[in-house]
Amino acid sequence: MDESGKSNNQQVRNKIVNTVMKTIMSFIGIMILSLGAAFLREGRVGLDPFTAMNTGLSARFNMSLGTFQLGVNLIIFVFIVILDRKKIGIGTILNMVLVGYEIEWFSQLYQHFYSGSVTPLVIVADLVIGLLLFTFGTSIYMTPSLGVAPYDAIAPIASARLHIKYKIARMIQDILFLVAAVLASGPVGIATIIVAFFAGPLITYWNGRVSKKLVQSIDHFSEKPSMKQVGHGLVAFGQVSYRYVSNVYNETFHVQLHLSDYSDAELESELKNVKRNMNDSEKLYLDYKEQYDLLSKENIKRQENEK
Repeated sequence: MDESGKSNNQQVRNKIVNTVMKTIMSFIGIMILSLGAAFLREGRVGLDPFTAMNTGLSARFNMSLGTFQLGVNLIIFVFIVILDRKKIGIGTILNMVLVGYEIEWFSQLYQHFYSGSVTPLVIVADLVIGLLLFTFGTSIYMTPSLGVAPYDAIAPIASARLHIKYKIARMIQDILFLVAAVLASGPVGIATIIVAFFAGPLITYWNGRVSKKLVQSIDHFSEKPSMKQVGHGLVAFGQVSYRYVSNVYNETFHVQLHLSDYSDAELESELKNVKRNMNDSEKLYLDYKEQYDLLSKENIKRQENEK
C-alpha cells in the first residue's frame, strides 16, 4: 500500500475515534441532564416544558414517561426527516430514546436513597442541584454537534420556513408547550420557567469552562490517538476539575470578604485569580472568533451559491 493509501486509512481511523469519543461525551451529557431533571421532578419544582407536557399526558394515558416521550419524539423526528434531515445525528437518536427512560430511572434511584418529606430546604437543594446538572448535561451533550434533540429542532426549522427570528420561534414554541403542560396537569413550576427562558447563560458558562475544552481535547487526541495521549488527557481533565472546584471555593470566600480589607497575601492571591480568569476569557474569545469566522465563510458561500 502506498503512502497516500496509508494516510487515507489513518484519517478514517482517526475520524472514527473522534466520532466514538464525541458520542460517548454526548451519552454522558444526556445522563447528566436526565439526572438533573430527576432532581427537579422529585423536588416538585417543575420540568422543562416538553418533558412536563409528556409527564402529564403519560399519566393520563397510564403510560411510562419514557415510552410516551419516545412516541412523541418519533412523531417530531418524522417531520425533521422531511423538513431538514441535516439536523439529525447520533445525538438526536440518543436524546430521543434515552432521556425519558433515564429520568424515570434516576427518579426511582432518588426515591430509594431519600424517602423523607419534601421540606423547603429539600426543594431549594433540588432546584439548585437540578438546574446545575440539567444545564451542565445539556452543554456536554450539545457541544460535540452530533445532532439536536427532536424538540430543539422545531424552532430552527420554523424560523427558516416562516422567515422569523430564531429567538421568537423558540419563545413561541416554549410558551405553546408550557400551556400544553399546564392543560395536561404536568409538573410546571419555577424550574419550568427558568429552563425555558433563562437557562442560556448557565449553558454558555459550562460551554466555555468545560464542554468546549473537552471537544478540543478529543479533536487533539484523535489526530494521533495513543495511550500517552490518554494519560495526558486524564491529567489535564483532573487539573481542570481541580481548578473549577478551587475557583468555586475562592469565589465563595471572596463574597465573605467583600466588606473586609484584603491582607497582602490575599491581594496577591486575588491578582493571580483575576489574571488566570483573564487568560481563560482570552481563550474563550479566540474560540468564539474561530466560530464567527467559520460561520461568516459559510454565510458567504451560501450567498454565492444563491447568485
